[in-house]
Amino acid sequence: MSFLPDSLLLDSGISSLLHIPEALERIAAFKPARGHDGQRIYDAASRAGDDTGIDNVPVDILETAKSYTFFLDVPGLPKSEIQVNLENDKILVIRSNGKRKREDGEEEACKYLRLERKAAPPRFTRKFRLPDDSNTSGITAKCEDGVLTVVVEKLPPPPEPKTVEVAVV
Repeated sequence: MSFLPDSLLLDSGISSLLHIPEALERIAAFKPARGHDGQRIYDAASRAGDDTGIDNVPVDILETAKSYTFFLDVPGLPKSEIQVNLENDKILVIRSNGKRKREDGEEEACKYLRLERKAAPPRFTRKFRLPDDSNTSGITAKCEDGVLTVVVEKLPPPPEPKTVEVAVV
């Protein structure tokens, strides 16, 4: 049951205003990914001025006791067009400068009449600042079935401080 006349709901932007509380709840529920030490793992592309395709390649970040795992959907991009690099010892960079290719190789003599299949943007860059406990020499990446998986191993935790009792004489 609506307290507003149908003409107001259909003919103006008032109906969209009624959804503001739900939108605010979704924003408030967002929590940036953090490492176990509370250090934020964030997408650094916008800070670096390199945000090509940033909204088009979603990423999931999973933290386990031994590693951080990044999952990116990259359907339609060949493995050879994806680069995974490390900048400044702490920024994981995932990018592609490739293009979507036809499976049959007939690229020259044809044109697409319709493109409806979801595909990763051919050019994108994602950058992530890694937490201090990341082992930057233990990074692996694989691309299978349109999903790029990048695993960053964690360093072992520092040893507990040793307590030495002092005898008072």
